[in-house]
Formats: sequence, C-alpha cells, structure tokens
Amino acid sequence: MKMTGNTIFITGGTSGIGRAIAEEFHRLGNQVIISGRRKALLDEVTQANPGMHGIQLDIQNPAQINAAAEQLISKFPALNVLFNNAGIMPFDDAAGGLDEETALATVSTNLLGPVRMTAALLPHLKQQQDAVVIHNSSVLAFLPLATNALYSATKAAIHSYAMSQRFALRHSSVRVLEVSPPWVDTDLIHKSGDPRAMPLDLFVSETIRILATDVDEVYVDAIKPLRDNPGSGEHALFNAFNESLVENPIPVGH
Repeated sequence: MKMTGNTIFITGGTSGIGRAIAEEFHRLGNQVIISGRRKALLDEVTQANPGMHGIQLDIQNPAQINAAAEQLISKFPALNVLFNNAGIMPFDDAAGGLDEETALATVSTNLLGPVRMTAALLPHLKQQQDAVVIHNSSVLAFLPLATNALYSATKAAIHSYAMSQRFALRHSSVRVLEVSPPWVDTDLIHKSGDPRAMPLDLFVSETIRILATDVDEVYVDAIKPLRDNPGSGEHALFNAFNESLVENPIPVGH
C-alpha cells in the first residue's frame, strides 16, 4: 500500500499497537483518525499528535459503528484506509465454565467489530482509489494459546474472513490486508518487558516496512514458522508451545 497521503481510520487507537501504528502513519504524512471508548485517552493521543482526530466508539455497539461511519464519511470524505485494530484478550478456561459476558464481549470486539465496521465503510471505500482494509489478527490465529482459547479462535476467524473478503473484493478498488502480530510488549495483557515479547517500536517499524510492499499478509520474519504451522502435523508444535507456557506463564497483573 502507499504509505503517505492517505486518510486512515484506526479503531482501538488509544494504546498499544493501535496508538503506535497511528502515530507512525501520522508521522509519515497521513491524515489519521483514531477511535476508542474513553474520551480522555482520545484527547491525550490527539493532543500529543497535532492534526490527528479522535472519534469515541464502542466497537461492540452496532449503532455506534454506523454512526461513526456516517461521521467519518461526512467529515473526512477522502477516507481510503480502514485499520481494524481494536481487540481484547481475556483469559478463559476451555476445560471449565463459560463467562457469558466476557465471551460475548470477545466475539463482539474481535470478530463482529471489524466485520461490522468494514461493512459500514465499504460502500464509501469502493469509490476511492488506493482503498485498503487492514484486519489485525494475531500469530495465535495459526498457533492457538490454550489459556486464551476464545481470543485465539476469534483471530483465526478474522484470518478466515479476511481471505474471503479479499477474494470477494478482487475486482474492486479495495485491497484487503492482514497484519498478524507476534507477542508484542504492550498492555493488551500486561506490559512486562518479558524478553519473549517483541518490543513495540521494532514491531511497528517492521510492520510499516512490510505494509509498503505488495504482500497481502503482513507478519514479522520471526513468526514465519508459526504462520506455516497449520497442517496435518500442527499438533506437535501447538502442544510444545502451550506446555512451555505452562512452565513459564505469561505474566499478568501488576
């Protein structure tokens, strides 16, 4: 995709990967609009980046999604890039009971959120040149994390959806890209400085570099073996990966 001169809407842009990507696109000379649930955080980010704009949005709410789409099209008619980044990563127990509220929030945020947001903006994006939809999935789409089974499942689902959407839009002006982050040291679970996590600045620089190419799937070199894992022999790596995290769990809390 072209890396400057765009008008880009990024959901979940007030922290972590979303904020870092938004600030890098802003630095490159794009008009960037971010969304988030909390106005105070939106104000903090936009004030730190003059010229960036914010829209308050709960991505779980279909009515708010439609209202945000109308607002974007009205105020930013040159909008040509949607970056579906908003996500939550709660822990769950696939061997135990289900927390219904958390389960619905996870599916609504990670899967239905990007599906609804894209659908609301697609009629407009189809009229733009160099239009791009970017879905933020995860390496866990290809190598599930058993302690976050539903999160991993929603990321596998958005990977599948992105493939179908890319095919469905193949004769349009809209490209569909997928960014699949590794474990990045953000506050999605707990910013810990764990050496197993990729530093955020390195992830952003590598992701921006790859986005500037013609590939449809964007992932850092370190996770290519994990991206290649799905197949008839995938269970051995899955089991070894999850056993290693039982022995050395991801830190949570403060």
